[in-house]
Amino acid sequence: MAGVRSTAAALRVDASPRSVYVLVLPVTLGHTMSLRLEDIELIKRVKHKYFRSIDMGDIKALEDLFVPDVQVCYIGGTYRWELKGRTPLLASIAAAFNSNSVGCHTGHHPEIDVLTDTTAVGTWYLTDIYLNLVEQTRTTGSALYQDRYIKEDGRWRICETTYTRVYEQVEKLPEPPTLTAHHLANVPPPKA
Repeated sequence: MAGVRSTAAALRVDASPRSVYVLVLPVTLGHTMSLRLEDIELIKRVKHKYFRSIDMGDIKALEDLFVPDVQVCYIGGTYRWELKGRTPLLASIAAAFNSNSVGCHTGHHPEIDVLTDTTAVGTWYLTDIYLNLVEQTRTTGSALYQDRYIKEDGRWRICETTYTRVYEQVEKLPEPPTLTAHHLANVPPPKA
């Protein structure tokens, strides 16, 4: 087809030591789109750190991932959880991810669009397992995250995060699970 580029090209945006590379990809009809690869990778690191930190109960690591007035809305099979603010978000995570639980959250297939030098949006596919050791329940499922990111002081942070479950299954465990490893056992629940 005339006018269609058949190869991708990487362009260096400036000559500084921390140059930004932009990947220009061919698109039909001669149009091209550019991807801000460094920003996309930095945003991926934010979300990957989020998943790792909640499962490890590392509230300190989570603090820097969110703006102070972050907005949250998670919709599951039996709940709609909404809040505003980093402090209540971190308190809720601390109450859920401690020695009374086991968590395994993985984010897949990120679709990240950098809209401006300081704003971006992303879609993530979540797969998770959560054991509530007090109530003896296991929740498994998947969800689609829709996030908005803002870059402040040179760092990407989450300013809005939502998810809607694709599926969710909550089961009562007939007996306490036999855990041969349990990192969160070392994370005490917050004091009431």
